Amino acid sequence: MRAVTWQDVNDVRVETVPDPRIEQPTDAIISVTSSGICGSDLHLAGPMGRYMCRGDILGHEAIGIVEELGPEVTRLSVGDRVVVPFNIACGDCGYCRTGLTSQCSTTRVRGQGTGAAQFGYSALYGQVPGAQAEYLRVPQAQFGPVVLPHDNEPDQRYLFLSDILPTAWQAVIYAEVPPCGSVAVWGLGPVGQLCTRIAWQLGADQVFGIDRVPERLAMARRHGIHVIDTRKVSDVTEALRELTGGEGPDAVIDAVGMEAHGAPPAVLLHRSAGAGGASAEVVESSRDRVAALHQSIDAVRRGGTVSVAGVYAGPFDPLPMLQLFDKQLTMRFGQANVRQWVDEIMPMLNADDPLGVMDLVTHRLPLESASEAYWMFQQKRDRCIKVILEPGRPAAV
Repeated sequence: MRAVTWQDVNDVRVETVPDPRIEQPTDAIISVTSSGICGSDLHLAGPMGRYMCRGDILGHEAIGIVEELGPEVTRLSVGDRVVVPFNIACGDCGYCRTGLTSQCSTTRVRGQGTGAAQFGYSALYGQVPGAQAEYLRVPQAQFGPVVLPHDNEPDQRYLFLSDILPTAWQAVIYAEVPPCGSVAVWGLGPVGQLCTRIAWQLGADQVFGIDRVPERLAMARRHGIHVIDTRKVSDVTEALRELTGGEGPDAVIDAVGMEAHGAPPAVLLHRSAGAGGASAEVVESSRDRVAALHQSIDAVRRGGTVSVAGVYAGPFDPLPMLQLFDKQLTMRFGQANVRQWVDEIMPMLNADDPLGVMDLVTHRLPLESASEAYWMFQQKRDRCIKVILEPGRPAAV
């Protein structure tokens, strides 16, 4: 089959690799019809390349058709259309039973000291072959895949249940925005866009989106979000206070993580990795780009909540502990517990499209175009916000 493989830092190629096969009785094989490129995939192509091996298959957002089942997978049938959560969970351990599927004790990657295994996300999360491919082996298929309705809706309607919709939903739930309250979202990439829309749907009265990329700001405006352009506003914290009666928003969501602009330490790490491979110690001790997180803490009102959905790869600059304590803030972090939220989200994926999922993808490309797609997404070229790779789509001639 054809698959998107990691070869080196900033070197992603589509290659022919062996087809996956059933390895455990709880496995399934699906033929992938669509797979997204996530912002966190860019970390693997860059700063987190230290944890990758040449030939690793990338990708963790997948929708497809069940082709083959292990003998213990009785809840699925061949021919089912399914979306696959990015974290691999058994559904039966103590963590899964309490909804913390991202911490599944059955698939936990103990050798790395991390949580549940993930598709296509390096040795840190189990080195499980990823979803940017023609076929995908799905471990723990007795629990993970979500069977979709038998309708003619395009993959785009449901694909984001694999990761970014539950990630955004959890971030908003963790933010604990009070009824008719206010929330500011730092970063208007795909997760940030969905955070703003979900906050509206769940009853926030004021929703602010903060970014500097014109296409992202324009997309948020289309959905009624009050945007703040950091190229034009010198003091975002003060602007938010002015818009919220002098106190600041009730909650802030950091949907940026270590991808924030203007962060020399992370840029240096990226270049170090490209120059010959940064050590694990360098990666883990590097100071992540924390401007958005510090601004979130500064901007939120006293007694408010900071919810962090953006990915951070290691210990970062000291947190402003005096400010956290003095303002009596609550902070929530964590990988999305995908299956915990699917049943709540599914009713919103209807024809009315209240979350605007049909207005999120900017590029649908053949799998064979993955190398160019990664570069375009990383550089934010051609107004790129979200890319879907489609194995069945013919390559451009």
